[in-house]
Amino acid sequence: MVATQRDYYEVLGVAKDAEQKAIKDAFRNLAMKHHPDRNKEPGAEERFKEIAEAYAILSDPKKRAEYDARGFAGVAGFSQEDLFGGINFDDIFGGLNFDFGGGSPFEGFFHRRRKGPARGANIEVELSIPLERVASGGEEKVRLSHPTSCPACHGTGGEGGAAPKPCDTCKGTGRITRSSQKDKGHILIQQISTCPACHGHGSSIEHPCPKCRGSGAVEIEEDLTVKIPVGVEEGMVLRIPGKGMPSPDAGGVTGDLFVVVRTKDDPRFERAGADLLRQETIPLTDAVLGATLQVPTLDGSASVTIPPGTQPDAVLRLKGKGLPEFGSGRHGEMYLRISVHVPEKLSREERELYEQLRAVGAKQGWNFKKIWK
Repeated sequence: MVATQRDYYEVLGVAKDAEQKAIKDAFRNLAMKHHPDRNKEPGAEERFKEIAEAYAILSDPKKRAEYDARGFAGVAGFSQEDLFGGINFDDIFGGLNFDFGGGSPFEGFFHRRRKGPARGANIEVELSIPLERVASGGEEKVRLSHPTSCPACHGTGGEGGAAPKPCDTCKGTGRITRSSQKDKGHILIQQISTCPACHGHGSSIEHPCPKCRGSGAVEIEEDLTVKIPVGVEEGMVLRIPGKGMPSPDAGGVTGDLFVVVRTKDDPRFERAGADLLRQETIPLTDAVLGATLQVPTLDGSASVTIPPGTQPDAVLRLKGKGLPEFGSGRHGEMYLRISVHVPEKLSREERELYEQLRAVGAKQGWNFKKIWK
């Protein structure tokens, strides 16, 4: 629970009579914004916890009724399992996986202790995709080399899957304790050291598995398919469960693979969220007289009118020609920054024409400094 509680309706930014769909949509949008996998700003994790708690209360009709009637006192004392156990996060996030930790989706953030064997570590890799994949979504391949549970011994390290036996020397503790006593059994010094027989593991393998040599893991290479959502944001993290490091303990849960999505550099555009930026260089004559350009977009080419008198560094907007915005169905824009090319070398004919133009301008009192400022 957060130290200073705000009204749950205020946290989600919804009215007190808001319908469940509005509450769900508000939670999804705020969670996507503040989840620590995507937001590295200080305080993002605490803000995320506050949002999650508000949704857990307001999404449950009974808890919401108690809160409406009695405030925070009406919903005090709930465990994290009580709050989040019945929420279908796959439905809320449309199958997009964040690192909510193993087990409960919020286990990693609310510091709940897991019982049993330790969970394997997670693996993080980066995947660079072209802008076209951002726009369309779809599948991408990730080549991954990583250890996995040995198929011959099922991760036990013992031949045929035999389980390790407790160490006789340390009785399974992994430590040796030596105490020196003096006068009536009073302990003066107690020395604890790592068991030399099992090297601190607390167990030993009599017949190591020949495939993994007793480690319980083997290195494999595999191609994994990653589903890229439409409009995937730069740096978004996608989770593939069970493709991380194997558990250090027999029978433990394998960690997850986290794929950090990056956008490949594109010579045509620069990405800015859902918007695309492009530099177009036009000759001086086109800037003065106007012109029509054909510019590339992600779905073909588009005709763009350059107005007469266009100034250097002017920006033109192509509505809806950017990338789709993740989760909204809207499209960003494409912005064209116009650069005007001033010729460095002129032919005799060109120089004569520019001289004539300058003479005309002088007669009419043109202020070129003002025009090109």
